[in-house]
Formats: sequence, C-alpha cells, structure tokens
Amino acid sequence: MKGALITGITGQDGSYLAELLLEKGYDVHGIVRWNTTNGSWGAHTSRRIEEIKARADRQGQPLEFHYGDLTDGSSIRRVIREVEPDEIYNLGAQSHVAVSYDQPDYTAEVNALGTLRVLEAIRETGVDARFYQASTSELFGNATETPQDESTRFDPESPYASAKLYAHHITKNYRDAYDIFACNGILFNHESPRRVKAAVTRKISRTVARIDAGMEDRLYLGNLDAQRDWGYAPEYVEAMWMILNHETPEDLVIATGETHTVREFATIAFATLGYDIEWEGKGVKERGIDASSGETLVEVTEEFFRPTDVHLLKGDASRAKREIGWEPRTTFEGLVEIMVEADREALDVERSERPPIER
Repeated sequence: MKGALITGITGQDGSYLAELLLEKGYDVHGIVRWNTTNGSWGAHTSRRIEEIKARADRQGQPLEFHYGDLTDGSSIRRVIREVEPDEIYNLGAQSHVAVSYDQPDYTAEVNALGTLRVLEAIRETGVDARFYQASTSELFGNATETPQDESTRFDPESPYASAKLYAHHITKNYRDAYDIFACNGILFNHESPRRVKAAVTRKISRTVARIDAGMEDRLYLGNLDAQRDWGYAPEYVEAMWMILNHETPEDLVIATGETHTVREFATIAFATLGYDIEWEGKGVKERGIDASSGETLVEVTEEFFRPTDVHLLKGDASRAKREIGWEPRTTFEGLVEIMVEADREALDVERSERPPIER
C-alpha cells in the first residue's frame, strides 16, 4: 500500500485529495497545526475533514493526522521520519492574495520557506518520496502573452505570488541538485463548495444564496472586470496525482483554457436561482440590478480592490493533456451552479433560525 503525506489537508484541495487517495487505496497522512486554545487540532481543521476521517474510520481506511507546521522544520522532519511516505503533496499555504499585503512576512515564511523546509526534510531524512508543490497561475501576473503555458515568463504582482515563485524555483532546484522527484503543478483558479468564504467565487455563491433566502440584501464586489480561468477543484486534485505518478518529473499548467469575468460569475450565480441581472454604470459606480424588481443586488466598492491586481489569466493545459492525459470536464456554468446550489442547501438550517430582513 502506498503512503501519502499532505500538508494543507484541511483545505479545499487537501480534503479532496485525501478522498481521492483513499479511494485509490493509499495510506493517507495529513499535517495539522496545534490549537493552543483547546489543545487539539480542531480549530485549524473543518467539519469536512472530520467527516472524511469518520467515514474513513468506518470503512477501515487509514487516515491519520500529525501535528506539525510549515514554519517549523523540526516538526516536518519528525513527521516525514515517522510516516516515510511514498508521495508528499505540499498544499499548505497562506493562500489569500489580499491577505499577503497585510501579512507579507508570514506569507513568505509559509509559502516560500515552508516549501524549502519540506524539500530539505526529504533530503536530510533520505526518504524516497516524490514531491508535489502547489504552484499557482498568480506567478504569471499581468502576462504579456495569452494564454499562459509552461514557457511563459513569470511576473508576480503580489507578496503571495512572489513567495510562490521562490517555492516554484526551489522545487526545480532540489530536483536538479539532489535528484528528487519533485514537480510543480501550475494550477489556475479552481473552485468548489469547499472554497474558503473569503474567495470571491465563494463570496458570490454564498451571498447570492443568502439574498435569495432573505438573509442579506446586497452583494458587494471589487473589480468586476478581473478575468480568471476557473475550474472545478476535484478535477484539479486528480491532476496533482497524475503529475506525481507520471514516469518523469514535470512542471505542468493545469487550466480550462477559458476566461470569465467576476461580473459573469455573479450573473450566472444569480441566474441559477432565477434572477436576471442587468448591469448599469462603470467602475465603482457600476451596479447589478434585478430586472424584474428593479432592486440593486450588486454594488462595487473600492474596499475590495487590491493594491495591484492581475486582470487576465488564461491557461494553456495542452501539454498536460499530452503528457498525463488530463483535461477538464466541468463547464464554467456547471461550476457556478454547483457552488450556488451547495450554498443554498447549506443555508436550510440557518434560514429556519433567522428572520428574513426587510427589503
């Protein structure tokens, strides 16, 4: 039985990857941070990973958690020695671009040096493990060429992307210098109902569901013209596994090859629940209006504009299709509908406990 170690197992990608590897018969281990508040790892995990753990226990599947932190190299070395994994997936990170401006030191400590600590632990312990690094399309910044592929020049536009660029290059360096089977997956944006609430896609799907439930009256957004290549997260973690199980280590772009604006995402999200949104105005004065009622449901506010923003990211995953046979299956419209419907279902209990707001 193969063994896998996942950092960031409590996040969107980590939880989906844990499920995938369990289905494939892996012995799965996850690194979780200690919570000094209640003396457990509970506050740093989530209900979803607890449910996955409970289901794995019922089915007799091996899923274990180990205390550790990407800011502490000794804990990483200890866990790797204990587990001796065949595969290591480094998904742990400070994953919010906007937060990286407020916490640049911490972002670099986790995203850049955290990756180095895992690679150095592999080298020092001598474990024969393949290493996957969660790279990101944010490395491309405001690229001068579209679409972006493996040969596109990196030009990071945020502390988050800059830290990830170091992680990307140090992964390649350890592959070349120490003959470690180390790979970078340059994943473009990928979403799901498990996406954190702070992400714009989840913010949209959740707020739209709450507006429909009478629990909020308006959705506030920043740059509506920002374009992203959005895919469905469960399909992207499949790509992670395929990259790491390829015969040779590769750095591959994973993307849909389509771009859509934040405005489009919001329009389809509302349409999923029967709202026809019409857009009026420009810039911070733009509004999304419900065509049937004339009510403003979307407003733009400068609060949610980033100091520097990447305006267009579109990936070319043709090499991934050639090398590992991966390609996306879920459409953009299908992704938005999945997220909105999931958030609407999640509100059932909350709707029964709160009175509707007056509009």
